[in-house]
Amino acid sequence: MSTEQPENDPFRKPEQPEQPSPPPSSPGGGGSPYDSAPPPPPPPPGGGEGAAGPYGGGPYGGPGPHDGPGPGPYDNPYGGTMGAADPLAGMPPLASRGKRLVARIIDALIIGIPVGVVVGLAQGGYSTDTGQTYWQQAVYTLVYLIYEGLMLTTRGQTVGKKLMKIRVGMLSDGTVPHGTPGWFRAATYSLPALVPCLGFLFWLVNVLFCTWDKPYQQCVHDKAARTVVVATD
Repeated sequence: MSTEQPENDPFRKPEQPEQPSPPPSSPGGGGSPYDSAPPPPPPPPGGGEGAAGPYGGGPYGGPGPHDGPGPGPYDNPYGGTMGAADPLAGMPPLASRGKRLVARIIDALIIGIPVGVVVGLAQGGYSTDTGQTYWQQAVYTLVYLIYEGLMLTTRGQTVGKKLMKIRVGMLSDGTVPHGTPGWFRAATYSLPALVPCLGFLFWLVNVLFCTWDKPYQQCVHDKAARTVVVATD
């Protein structure tokens, strides 16, 4: 006897649609890959809440570009504060141009007189010959260079500067210009004078440069060696 129900049977149960089969498990077990969401990415280095935000710190844990103003003025090695409105704040007073000129005259006499006497004796008297005059100038320049270089690199003062109570210091920290800076400063002042005609012109511009240079009143040889001339007690 057949149990098949006719299609128009009112008591016939409707057919259930086929359910899709679940996706296969991921390799290694653990259920479906859709069972849970992937873990959130780790916070950036530097830690702290909001460290990765545009206003909450830099990418390496430091302050971000909008965390506030940058560092304030840094300490002036002379004892004041650099970055202020006055670039001379904290420095000793600059040496006056008059004292610098007198110091140069004293040093020129200290070297020039004995060198002139020795060279004169070696030549048998003073000569107006151009060759001998240039040789005298070369000897004087060499001796003056050695004198100034040694004095500046060891004390920051020549005899003339000491008498005028001024000294040469590094612009960066006020220390004595030991080594290369001191010798380079002395050479920039002395050696160009050996070049005929142009040497005197350079020397003139060099020594007058401090009359219009601001704010440190440096001559060309000061700028070349990054030094400054200040007053002492």
